[in-house]
Amino acid sequence: MQNDHTDINKEQQEIIDEFSLFANWLDKYNYLIELSEKLPVIDPKYKTREHLIDGCQSKVWLRGELEGSRIRFTADSDAIITRGIVALLIRVLSDREPQEIIDADLHFIDEIGLRENLSPTRSNGLLSMLRQMKLYAIAYKAKQEAG
Repeated sequence: MQNDHTDINKEQQEIIDEFSLFANWLDKYNYLIELSEKLPVIDPKYKTREHLIDGCQSKVWLRGELEGSRIRFTADSDAIITRGIVALLIRVLSDREPQEIIDADLHFIDEIGLRENLSPTRSNGLLSMLRQMKLYAIAYKAKQEAG
């Protein structure tokens, strides 16, 4: 069986390759906006305080649901760039087993220059989204182990 981390790294490399096609950050922002349209959107009934991510300047709702042994994420945001960012995170981390998400080293964020080209508040929001996804993974892993 193929190591699942390879899949995460392969997905990250695809993102790095896609972003390398753009010469400047304006084009990369436009690409993020395009990606925001591909976001697996959260069911409106989950747009609640419980699913709102703390630490984001804009509103971001994120839900992780265990389907079989894998976590599927859905999200939404009232800010289009933020929607693009969360779409990237979901692309890499959704449909993975909890341990894969916990162990994931998301190097693509720095390699595409995302963190350095975001405002400090958006950068904090990115880290908050990532932290929330890992918390879902930790919680579901504990639930699986409890049986």
